[in-house]
Amino acid sequence: MSSYTPQTWAFGLYVGAVLFVVALMVGLSSVLGSRNNGRAKNEAFESGVVGVGGGHLRFSAKFYLVAMFFVIFDLEAVFLYAWAVSIRESGWAGYIEACIFIAVLLIGLAYVWRLGGLDWAPKTLAGRRSLPQLNPPADVVVPPPPVKN
Repeated sequence: MSSYTPQTWAFGLYVGAVLFVVALMVGLSSVLGSRNNGRAKNEAFESGVVGVGGGHLRFSAKFYLVAMFFVIFDLEAVFLYAWAVSIRESGWAGYIEACIFIAVLLIGLAYVWRLGGLDWAPKTLAGRRSLPQLNPPADVVVPPPPVKN
């Protein structure tokens, strides 16, 4: 018992206090909360606007790719920030490791770019993005294209 430091006791007290507060909040909400269910209570609430349509929409996989890219590069920023804070302690070895880390991420980004993970619009036969062709109104006279010899 005497081998524990004051920091260990403080940490244990903190964990105990957090668990007590969580149990207190969950217990009070279950005791004091209302239990009557109705039609309006089970509907989704969107800023005071009655919901229209179903909540199950299909999203393209591109949205999930963007979310994963965000998480990956956000973590990259966290690691590089930690490296930048400790750059004097890590020295040249830390600098080389950070360069390798960035190079691996750039290779991964180039690979995903090459696979087309960053392309949002379908490509045409020529390999370029194209805008939809609009037909002119009926009262507009369009000259014929020039004839090539």
